[in-house]
Amino acid sequence: MKVSKVWEILKKFKEICKFHGWRTSENEDWIETENKYHSFLLTRTVHPSSFKSIVSNRKCVVREGLSYRVVEASYMAWIFSESPPESLINIFLENPDFSRKVALYDLSPILKGGAACFKLNYTDSPVFQEFERFLESEFGIKFEDYAYSKHGLENTLTEVT
Repeated sequence: MKVSKVWEILKKFKEICKFHGWRTSENEDWIETENKYHSFLLTRTVHPSSFKSIVSNRKCVVREGLSYRVVEASYMAWIFSESPPESLINIFLENPDFSRKVALYDLSPILKGGAACFKLNYTDSPVFQEFERFLESEFGIKFEDYAYSKHGLENTLTEVT
């Protein structure tokens, strides 16, 4: 699975979201449900200070016709094509506000042919839960909790239910 494939996965997922009655954007990577915006950020990597700034501001650009407006994203999912730096993971884990509103998905193992990817998702976002179910059912992807796998606390794969 190549990095461009991640864009196709997200595009297909947004089509599925329409069946739930959720509003999606054709050109931006957000989904709206119950007046809450769930933003997806696809990246190879990000500097920890940039991550902290972006997550703290939680802005999302919404196109309306020919104009744009900026809204606050209720939730943000970061989808990494390379493993995020440990310092970024530490920032995430040390800040309860981040972990309640932000999910991290490290898809780099999948892009290299693996069957499992790492995640940190402690949000109550129904969109992110559906995204995980979608990845499992459509692509057979299994999830391993990043904190457990990287810190040796647990060696088993955990599935999202």
